[in-house]
Amino acid sequence: MINPASRTKLIELSQIRKMFEATKPGAINLGIGEPDFDVPQNIKDAMKKSIDDNDTHYTPNKGYIELREEIVKKFKKDNGIKTNPENVIVTVGASEALYVSAQAFIEKGDEVILPNPSFLLYEAVLNLAGGDIVPVDCKMENEFKLKADDVAEKITDKTKAIILNSPSNPTGAVMDKEDIKAIADLSMDHDFMIISDEIYEKIIYDKKHYSPAKYSDNVITINGFSKTYAMTGLRVGYLNANETYSEELFKIHQNSIACANSTAQKGAYEALTGPQDEVHKMVNEFKNRRDLIVSRLNEMGYETVNAEGAFYVFPKIEDPDFVKKAADAGVVTVSGAAFGSNGAGHVRMSYANSYENIEKAMNILEERVVNG
Repeated sequence: MINPASRTKLIELSQIRKMFEATKPGAINLGIGEPDFDVPQNIKDAMKKSIDDNDTHYTPNKGYIELREEIVKKFKKDNGIKTNPENVIVTVGASEALYVSAQAFIEKGDEVILPNPSFLLYEAVLNLAGGDIVPVDCKMENEFKLKADDVAEKITDKTKAIILNSPSNPTGAVMDKEDIKAIADLSMDHDFMIISDEIYEKIIYDKKHYSPAKYSDNVITINGFSKTYAMTGLRVGYLNANETYSEELFKIHQNSIACANSTAQKGAYEALTGPQDEVHKMVNEFKNRRDLIVSRLNEMGYETVNAEGAFYVFPKIEDPDFVKKAADAGVVTVSGAAFGSNGAGHVRMSYANSYENIEKAMNILEERVVNG
């Protein structure tokens, strides 16, 4: 038998995917982090036209120039980030951008500060790069928001980077401006990198999103089209960093991916330049669903923070058998422990499902799990 590389032993297969594979037919899925909406029609039409026009060849390694130019405009308008197309790399989803960032800058012995709980892919890409993870608590009493004072306590002379994710998966927390700015200041004072995953930037309620790259040069900003435009399967994201850093990131991207999907890039261009009505409709509907699921969980006695962004809630549910009981009853959820030690005693539920299905799921949980 040929042994695999030792680095693979550090990686566990996704617990979320395991839950999907075990899902019973007809179950209501509150586990998946994927919008249930269809890609807006104008984006579909742009991609169909690109195929008819035979735009199916390699694109420039960094992505179509016209798309990168629009991303630059988006950064300036939405985020207050000044950049240029050469510093932007179009990636195969935000996932590739995270992998590229870790491979380009993290090596054995480097410490990386990571919110606990956080998206499980972060730990995986850091382990593959050989970094040492330094967890920082995101507590329910702070609505799971990462606080700059807690980050400052974790900084050492080995600190190479921190990963930020606001709005957050799995908690839906949106960081406050003062904490974003303070961590940006720390990155300059102590010379470490901020890897800022802003994929849920547009799915935010009654709050404003702030990008650390507005306040620091030591930032890789990661975003994409999967969540905002329901383009998950099309796999197109992007990253931006200053010229020195982007060149190193490009080395990994060019020699692993070559370029992102040409047709998806044409769709992404239309997403940025076309009407945004469908995005606003989606966000309004997500907010309605958020209000429903939070109120119902609280009524059942499961303390739930009123999540300010993304499409997840992270109720406090201390029954260790809850996820299995819910699945047996026909509702798929994910154990909070999958996202870090601070996730223990919590369950992640996604409201990227229809209002009607969420209502049904809450009824099932109340009747068959809480009162069953």
